[in-house]
Amino acid sequence: MAPTKRASQADIAEQLGISVSTVSRALANEIGISDAVRRDVQRVARMLGYKSKHPPVTGAIDKRALALVPLGSATSGLSGFYFGILEGMRNEAANIGMSLDVRLVNEQGVTLELIQRQLAQADAQGVLLAGIDPWEELVAWSEADQVPIVLVNGSDPQMRLSAVSPANFYGAYMATKRLIDAGHRKILHYGQKTRPTLLQRLRGFRTAIADHPAVQGSVVYNAEVPVAQLVEDIRAGRHDITAIFSWNDIAAVELLEHFYGGGSGVSENFSIIGFDDLPIAGMASPRLSTMHVDRHAIGHVAIRVLRQHLDGDMAVQQVQIGLSAVEGETVFTLPAPQ
Repeated sequence: MAPTKRASQADIAEQLGISVSTVSRALANEIGISDAVRRDVQRVARMLGYKSKHPPVTGAIDKRALALVPLGSATSGLSGFYFGILEGMRNEAANIGMSLDVRLVNEQGVTLELIQRQLAQADAQGVLLAGIDPWEELVAWSEADQVPIVLVNGSDPQMRLSAVSPANFYGAYMATKRLIDAGHRKILHYGQKTRPTLLQRLRGFRTAIADHPAVQGSVVYNAEVPVAQLVEDIRAGRHDITAIFSWNDIAAVELLEHFYGGGSGVSENFSIIGFDDLPIAGMASPRLSTMHVDRHAIGHVAIRVLRQHLDGDMAVQQVQIGLSAVEGETVFTLPAPQ
C-alpha cells in the first residue's frame, strides 16, 4: 500500500486559487497578508493536515475577544462557577496571544444593542457569552455581520451558534444513578426550567428514573416552590421521598441547613446530591455530595473554539465537558428491604 501523500503548500494554494508564495507568507505570519487570506490559508491547512515548518507565533495575529458575564452570576453564590470559567478563558487567551476584554453586564438588560456597543468599545472581533442564552435577533446579526459568537455554559438547541457547556444530561443521569445505586427508590428532582442547560439536567434525571422501573421520580421547580416551602412540604409528608437531586449546589446547601440539623423531621438516611461542585459544597457540613464541573476546561475550550471561528472555520461546535462524582457525605445507602 503506497504511503499517504503529505499535504503541501501547493495543495493549499490550489484549494484557494492563490500563489504558493502567498500561502508561505500567510503560514509564516509575515506582514502584507490580509487577515481574511491568512484565516483562509490556516483553515485549509488544518483541513488538509498540513504540518508547517513555522512554529506558531504567539500574538503575531491580532485577535481580540469580548466576554460578557452576567453581573448577578458573577457576584452571587454562582461567583465561584464563573470565576473558574473566566480563569480558564484568561489563561488560554494569554497562551495563544488573544486579547480578552471581560465585562460584567446586567443579565436582565442584555440586548443586541448593548452587545454591539460593548463589542465596538472593546474593538473585538468575536464574542463569548457566559451564561447568556441566544435569541433570534442576536443569531441573525451574528450570521449577517459574520461576528463569531460562542456560548459559554450555554446551549443553542437549534445549533446555530457554537457552545461549550458541562455534559448536563449525562451528569444529571450519573447523579440520579448514584442515589438509585444507594438503594433509594423515591427520588425528587429540585430543578429549574429557565435555560436549555438546566432542562438537560431535568432530562438526565427523568431518563435515569425511566431506566429503573422500580424507582419513582418526582419533580419540583424552584420558581414555583422555594426551598423553605419544599422543606415544609417534605416535613408534612406531602412528598414521599428518601432523596433529592438538586439542580445546583446552592439550593442543595440550603436544603442541608434545614434537614441535617437537630429535629429535622426527616430520616437520618435522607440523601441530597448537588451539581457543579461550587466552593460552598466543600464548606458545607456535612460535605455535600455533588458532581464536579471542570470550569477551567469550559473557559479554555471556549477560547479555542472562538479562535477557530476567527481563523475562518465557522462550523458550529457543541462541546460538552465531562463531569466527575464528588463522594461527599450526604448520600446514604439505605438498608435492603426485608
